[in-house]
Amino acid sequence: MKSPERPSPEPIGDKIRRLRDIRGYSVRHAAALAGISHTQWGRIEKGQRSADNRFQLADIAQALKVSLSDLTGAAGLVAGDYAHTRTAVAQTMQAVIEADLEDPPLAEAVPMDLLTQRLELAQSLRFKCDYTGASTVLPELLKGLHAASFGQDRTPALRGLVLAQETASFVVRYLGDPASAVMIADRSRQAAAALGDPVIMGLSAWTQAHAAAGCGLYPRAQRIADRAVADLERAAGLPDAREMLGQLLMVAAFTRYAQGDVGGAASAVAEAERLAELTGQSAALGLNFGPTNIRFWQVNMDADGADPGRAVQIARGVNPNDVPVVSRQAGFHIDVARALANTGQDQAAIRQFLMAERIAPQRVRMSPIVQETARGMLERARRGTGWVELRGLCERVGVGL
Repeated sequence: MKSPERPSPEPIGDKIRRLRDIRGYSVRHAAALAGISHTQWGRIEKGQRSADNRFQLADIAQALKVSLSDLTGAAGLVAGDYAHTRTAVAQTMQAVIEADLEDPPLAEAVPMDLLTQRLELAQSLRFKCDYTGASTVLPELLKGLHAASFGQDRTPALRGLVLAQETASFVVRYLGDPASAVMIADRSRQAAAALGDPVIMGLSAWTQAHAAAGCGLYPRAQRIADRAVADLERAAGLPDAREMLGQLLMVAAFTRYAQGDVGGAASAVAEAERLAELTGQSAALGLNFGPTNIRFWQVNMDADGADPGRAVQIARGVNPNDVPVVSRQAGFHIDVARALANTGQDQAAIRQFLMAERIAPQRVRMSPIVQETARGMLERARRGTGWVELRGLCERVGVGL
């Protein structure tokens, strides 16, 4: 059977122009509000510059008084998958809303060992970037953990609920609903507080900060991360506390970098590096904190920073296989590809995108940022070496040829 065709999504530059027209802003006025030059804004609207810089997109969204998701949206689901996935996301959100610890459960009790197996499955699917698969597991898992938290397995159920909500927040975000991801992350704070474990409270804060950053809410994400770092430093001797603290420091560094505080970001990275010397590359809590993961974060930041060439330079010294998790490896290849594209190395960028797509097709094909980078490369090279590979990638991520 022929696969259903995916309509080519509206380019982000076209969305920006449409929303600017609705506001009645001139290019100069809108650009001034966003803190960029009017020439740069105009090139983005015309598709002459890729709209794939997350920091800049957050500033543009704020200038236009819209959410970041109004610009990015969801990139890559074909019609049948879209309906199925939206149903799964809606069911996940319903389960999150109903998993209120102040309300008695509606679901029947499920043995804790079965819930643990389901949690491990959901986490495994998420780490493999099978977001549609994970979204089908999460609703019943969340209901079951909520019910179990009212019984004799309350402690492991509350811990599992925070882990499941962290997984759900990431899954829903990558399925194109970052605002709902924020709500899920915020709900995890309730279960973490009920449990009272400082490390799990740190995990909840990490989930909240990461989700807020995904919506471009960098000041909020920084405040959450900074508070969590201060709280967890008082309990740094607990198991997994160093790994959790290191990851919180890295999200604090990222949010500072996004707001232009390069010095503050560097200080946070240096603190995380000191912890990584003690932990090594760790799998604790599924965070994958350690020296290589810190390099991943640095590439991620610099890919959108003033010097994407630095991201390329850092990447040359990184072996992504040191972190044996598909989601982190794919994210690394995507970030390196964007940095390469931003330094005029499109052929190398295509190879990085194809490596990411080989191990994590959903992550690549659903990403509006990948889509925009590919769109920019397509405009630069309609012919010549690499055209076949680029054309295939563009078709798979939904960029019209």
